[in-house]
Order: sequence, then structure tokens, then C-alpha cells
Amino acid sequence: MSDFSYSTDTDANGAKQLGLIVLQSDETIEDDFRRMFAPSDVSLLVSRVPSSSEVTQDTLAQMQSTLPAAAGLFPRPVNFDVVGYGCTSGTSVIGAPQINQLVRSGCTTAQVTEPVSALLAACRHLGLQQIAFLSPYIESVSDTLRSVIAESGVEIPVFGSFNESREEMVARMDRKSVRDAAIELGSARDVDAVFLSCTNLKTMDVIADIEAELSMPVLSSNLVLAWHMARLGGIPLKGSPSETLRH
Repeated sequence: MSDFSYSTDTDANGAKQLGLIVLQSDETIEDDFRRMFAPSDVSLLVSRVPSSSEVTQDTLAQMQSTLPAAAGLFPRPVNFDVVGYGCTSGTSVIGAPQINQLVRSGCTTAQVTEPVSALLAACRHLGLQQIAFLSPYIESVSDTLRSVIAESGVEIPVFGSFNESREEMVARMDRKSVRDAAIELGSARDVDAVFLSCTNLKTMDVIADIEAELSMPVLSSNLVLAWHMARLGGIPLKGSPSETLRH
């Protein structure tokens, strides 16, 4: 046997280090993120957190106890630039400050964000005050999220939902249904933008079409989360639909 010496890399070849904590039931967000970030710009590592197939206040709250372990499954030597928690409704139930602490208890990162903080940051960036809100979920789940957003100063005068409690069905809602519902909501009255909630909802291929139809910004959970992580980490996003939130 021959013994060889080796040298080590310390900076992922210059790429920013991003971590993403994804729900066990989510089938969408990973593909969306890999579309929005260039491999040369980021090293993206993903962990999963156990989540129920039924989306309720109680099942969302259960993730509070498992988030530290999910963050702890990232490779221990990695010092992340940003870690994102990929659940919009879960953030509204657990709370953004608590998620920040739970993620940091399991891994080392300079920044933590989630879709609610990301949405609010995007609204400030674009000067949005009133948004139409589309949710896939039952009213009790959607009401909590709407309240959290409204308490932070963004009004939601228009709301619509697919009223679904089964997470596996959210990933299977077709793009036309999302598009048509968003256009109807955005046309209903004077709003500044449309927000498509849920990281599992397939939105990326319809955002540009909805924007063209309504002549207003259209945001989604995955778009704002990727944008906020990019902004916090000083990373560019690739092309449309991220052009909505150009730095």
C-alpha cells in the first residue's frame, strides 16, 4: 500500500455555504432552490425535519421539538452563511425568534431565516403594504399565518384557499389551478401584490405569467425565502422569476 499526503479546502472552493431544513413531506422546495442558485455561487446542503401528513396547528407545533435534531444532521464542520427553515405555516405557529434559536442550537450559522421573515423583508424591499394571499391549507392554519403577517404591518384584504389539510395533495395541485386562483385574487380589489403561500406548492413556473396578467409583483414562499437567504449571504439569484426581487 502507498501512503499519500493531502491538503484541505476551507471555503467550499469560494462558494457560499447555505443550509436548508425541509419538511419530510415537502416535494417541491429543493428543486426550486436549485433552479434559483447557480452551483458555482453556493454549496447547498439539505436536512429534513419530521412532519405530519395532516397539516394542523398541533402538527405544525410538533416540529419545535425536532428542529434542533434536524439542524444537527448537517455536517458538523460546516459553518453556514445562512440556514433557512422551509415552512411558512410552521413559522407562524412556532414563531420566527424561536426558530432562530432552535436552528442555531443544532448547527453553526451566521444567519437564520424562514418564509415569514423573508416575506416581510420582501414587502419592505418592494414597498408593499397590501397583498392578496393564496393558501393551500384549511382556514385554522391559514388564519394564524395571516394574523402574524398583519401584526407585522402588511395588510391582507384579499384571501383565498384550496382548503386542503393533506400535505401530499399540496404538492399535486396543478399549476393552472394555482395560476387561475392567484389571478382571481389579484384582480379582486386594490392590492399591491399577490403572495402564494407554502413551500410545497408548485409556483415557480406560473409567477411570471401571473405577473404579466396582473401587472404587479407575485411572491411565493420559495421565492422570498431564496431571495432573503441570497440577500443575507450576499449571493446573486438566477433569472426569472427571481427578477421580481432583483437586488
